[in-house]
Amino acid sequence: MGAAVPTRLFRRDAWEWAMPESVPVRCPACRREHVYTAPSYPCACGAPTAPRLDPVAEPAVAAHRAWDDEWISVPCASCGRSNQWPHPELGCSCGTVLRFPVAVTPAADTGMPSARAGASPDSGKRSAVTDPETPAHRPAFQPRAIRTARDAVTAAAHYLRWLGHRDIRRADQRPPNGIGLAAHGLLAQVDPTVRPAVPRDVECLWLTAMTESADCVHFCLAGYSDEARARADTLGVPLFVLDLAGVPQPVNDAADALNTMGARGGRPWTRRPQQ
Repeated sequence: MGAAVPTRLFRRDAWEWAMPESVPVRCPACRREHVYTAPSYPCACGAPTAPRLDPVAEPAVAAHRAWDDEWISVPCASCGRSNQWPHPELGCSCGTVLRFPVAVTPAADTGMPSARAGASPDSGKRSAVTDPETPAHRPAFQPRAIRTARDAVTAAAHYLRWLGHRDIRRADQRPPNGIGLAAHGLLAQVDPTVRPAVPRDVECLWLTAMTESADCVHFCLAGYSDEARARADTLGVPLFVLDLAGVPQPVNDAADALNTMGARGGRPWTRRPQQ
């Protein structure tokens, strides 16, 4: 099976375009000077995505709030996926909110897959929503959009329920990173940060699951390092990348099997490490 696109394979110019920008700005109300850095967000493919600030236009005072003005479409420079992110804003200590104009950046046609090597950007959605191998007794998965860290946890819990787990709750033991979820015979970890998961994340989850004689599954917004994917393959830990639509995209064989078979009545899919 293919694996998530390694970070090192992203084009260098794509990473440079995704670098956060810093610009000086003066508040028109109190005349305080600030240095604003455009925020960077994780694309589903794992690459950082940052809006490009318009170098000519001046920031405007956000006097009124409207939902359509709160979000902008930012294309990923690595895979070309268009994501919705908050409009760049700066809150001055005087109470004034400045909204920064964003330069129009065309989506890059890089030919790189979004979550798995050799897959199209929407292939992960097919596996969870329209996969012909999905058991007939399960209805089509209805994703929930992700805009906050809490949304990511909710999306993961919603997906686990769709797989057949009905008693999803917060895990008693907090993981080193992210949020822990638990069900009967299952431990899940959801990492909603912009940092790709590393081998320690996978190993800690697996060890905790083994002590409780439970299966485990890992969800991440920012993808996985090469080493984390290799370790997960050794331990049989399913890895999923959560895209912004709320669809978990399988990253390895164990995740593909879990997505196809669903909750299996306590029969483990994780295994002991190979010697």
